[in-house]
Amino acid sequence: GSKRVARQMMRQLSALLLVAGCAALRVAPLTPAVRSAPLRPAAAARAAAPVAVSFAPSPLAAASRSKLRAAGARGKAARRAWSCRRLPEVAPIDMMADIAPKKVGVVGVTGAVGQEIVAVLGERGFPVSELRLFASARSAGQPMETGSGTLQIEEFSLAAARECDIVFLAVSGDFALEWAEKISEGEGGALVIDNSSAFRYKDGVPLVVPEINAEAARRAKAKLIANPNCTTAIALMALAPLHEQFGTRRVIMSTYQAASGAGAPGMAELEEGTKAMANGGSASNEVFAHPLPFNVIPHIDKFLDDKYTKEERKVTWETRKIMDLPDLPVSCTCVRIPTLRAHAEAITIETEKPVDLDKAYAALNAAPGVTVADDLSSNLYPMPLTATKKYDVEVGRVRKNDVFGDNGLDLFVCGDQLLRGAALNAVLIAEAVA
Repeated sequence: GSKRVARQMMRQLSALLLVAGCAALRVAPLTPAVRSAPLRPAAAARAAAPVAVSFAPSPLAAASRSKLRAAGARGKAARRAWSCRRLPEVAPIDMMADIAPKKVGVVGVTGAVGQEIVAVLGERGFPVSELRLFASARSAGQPMETGSGTLQIEEFSLAAARECDIVFLAVSGDFALEWAEKISEGEGGALVIDNSSAFRYKDGVPLVVPEINAEAARRAKAKLIANPNCTTAIALMALAPLHEQFGTRRVIMSTYQAASGAGAPGMAELEEGTKAMANGGSASNEVFAHPLPFNVIPHIDKFLDDKYTKEERKVTWETRKIMDLPDLPVSCTCVRIPTLRAHAEAITIETEKPVDLDKAYAALNAAPGVTVADDLSSNLYPMPLTATKKYDVEVGRVRKNDVFGDNGLDLFVCGDQLLRGAALNAVLIAEAVA
């Protein structure tokens, strides 16, 4: 009996610690020691947002101050009010163009990606002459804190969206299919940057990671641009500079994806299930195929006829399109894990040229948006905990691959999929082509 009680107490303690960790990932900023430059006045004002929990500085934070651009956490929203405040740092990449002030609309601002887009626009000082926030009718009229002050959410309408110069879509694929082309068409249409999968594989629609292929969108003078899948965007931040250095014959990847890849409902299901298990109950599942707490699920998106999932095939299709390597062999296994935020990826590359590790590190260190976290003597390597709420993708565990010999490379990558994989990438697209 006493052993059973002890086991139950340990189980509850473990679950409570995970809940605390989940909450910390959602609200905790990196400490002020991470900051490397003064904030803009607007950013400094937003930095006053209260938070409940904070982390001690990590070795990675201290080692990468010069490259950090924006990390931290948003303050929690008050009841019936949406908040996009986060403790911002310096921007990761210089503003890509000298942009005249634009009328900007964000559709889907009550979702996780929509809130991050609004926050990133403010943190990067994007030149906004007017910011309009769109959502469904049930959210219309609610206040939302932004870099442009407290604004009211509007119900989406085509006419209102077409009044903007740039429209970010943080919506479902079905919504994007219905409205994206209508918003962008004709001389009076807006530049539309779509975060869904609706147009990623359509001929004539650029699929863009700005550090890699922004020129494709500029050449096409496109009014509709697709944002890649978050998993692909994070992987390519490391793969692209290595491809430039050594060439790529094939890629094998396994991903470990956070609950927030399924949006706010996914995060809520993980937190609620963890709390239920901490109290001796069981976790239910509606968002995921199985309960996620204390579990891993090798199933993201639907299964296809070839037994891959659609998420896995997205990585293949999008990698080929963005890197302009239409025949590149890419195999991926995608796994959902019980973390709140930041995806991790184990990547193996067979290269065209023999690998020199010094050259590999040099290529990664020179790549914008990449932080090399690879000091095994101090246990420094990429982790979701350290990649969360960072603009940069962390890359580490870089080593030659035993299977492919001199022409093989293994690495481990972590990136915040709501930022690097979605909101930040979308804003950088606007900077690059607006």
